[in-house]
Amino acid sequence: MQLGIVGLGRMGGNISRRLMRAGHQTVVYDRNPAATDALAKDGAAGAGGLADMVKQLAPPRAVWVMLPAGAITEATVNELAGLMQAGDVVIDGGNSYYKDDIRRAKALREKGLIYMDVGTSGGVFGLDRGYCMMIGGEEAAVRRLDPIFAALAPGIGDIERTPHREGRDPRAEQGYIHAGPAGAGHFVKMVHNGIEYGMMQAYAEGFDILHNKSSADLPEDERYTLNLTDVAEVWRRGSVVSSWLLDLTAMALAENDTLSNYEGAVADSGEGRWTVEAAIEEAVPAPVLAASLFARFRSRRQHTFADKLLSAMRAKFGGHAEAKIEGS
Repeated sequence: MQLGIVGLGRMGGNISRRLMRAGHQTVVYDRNPAATDALAKDGAAGAGGLADMVKQLAPPRAVWVMLPAGAITEATVNELAGLMQAGDVVIDGGNSYYKDDIRRAKALREKGLIYMDVGTSGGVFGLDRGYCMMIGGEEAAVRRLDPIFAALAPGIGDIERTPHREGRDPRAEQGYIHAGPAGAGHFVKMVHNGIEYGMMQAYAEGFDILHNKSSADLPEDERYTLNLTDVAEVWRRGSVVSSWLLDLTAMALAENDTLSNYEGAVADSGEGRWTVEAAIEEAVPAPVLAASLFARFRSRRQHTFADKLLSAMRAKFGGHAEAKIEGS
């Protein structure tokens, strides 16, 4: 199949490459010409702008927007809506707020266009590992683009099969789902990222407790100087707390066991706040997720070893830079 991709940053470029590996054709555009040229050298068709991209795509077209949530995505979707024809699909694969998706889908439907939101998880490792995708939009359009999603997904791999899934949607085992109508994909991804905040905070706090066991404030015979690099590694091997986040923690500690290459000012990218807001709207208690969000706010004023570990995990899975320190 043919797919247009707008935004060739940490994930957009690798989405194009993974699709081309599977035999699909991509037409790519980034406002940085060097990024477009790099993908063109890898086999994509480069576009000089959105109008040029739409011109190169055969109808019914599909364009995947992979840009930061907010004004830039809004402007790009609006511009595409003015260039595309009835039956074409606009996909937002970034981390937009799900209520924006609902609004956009209604606006594009009035023009005969189809809007789809795809919550995409996989970070900088997605090229080889594949992307976990949570899709919102019309069923027929999702089915039409299934070859694209199947190529991007990790596939069943060597993960142990879950018992009693007979008769259920097989796409979930492949690493992607049709979550529901417009907005549902980003809503599921939003909560996914909220959970991620909580899991990361739990690891960070636990390792901080281990780190401080040598504190002079403790009785001398209760002090331990623990090798956190080895602790992370052994927990990866058969422990009930093993996970990809722990794998990344072990990697960061093996590279620098003091994490002195991190300041510890931890950014939040929106989804954690939106998850807490959704919990408030639904009157669902979410103390762990709320506390993990507030911990990130605090990290920008006062930094602990836990904060450095959070920064290290974010850098490993998503290439995320640390937050700007307040007052600096």
